Amino acid sequence: MGSNSLFGVHGAALQVRSQRMGVLASNIANASTPGFKAKDIDFREALNAIETPGMAGTDPISGATKYRVPLQPSLDGNTVELATEQTAFAENAVAYQTTLAFLNGRIDTLKRALKGE
Repeated sequence: MGSNSLFGVHGAALQVRSQRMGVLASNIANASTPGFKAKDIDFREALNAIETPGMAGTDPISGATKYRVPLQPSLDGNTVELATEQTAFAENAVAYQTTLAFLNGRIDTLKRALKGE
């Protein structure tokens, strides 16, 4: 899935953004769960791990998943700060859609080239 593939870094970026969306959604869903520890994926670290040769058989995204440090810890031990999570989710969703639109454009270009248009 390296940058030399047909879709370059964008295929890997879509994979990381998709998994990050799941992590952020889990944080939001557990905002009221006592003791829940919010996590996030370090996008750059995950992408670099995916792009690194020889990473076959490893999960680069789990290695880039970190616990979030809250600005104001809660008394029940939950580290989810809803505004932070919602903002991160919205930003990630926009980036996901942008990457997906780029890939769709690339696929359309390849289809036209194959058809000789």
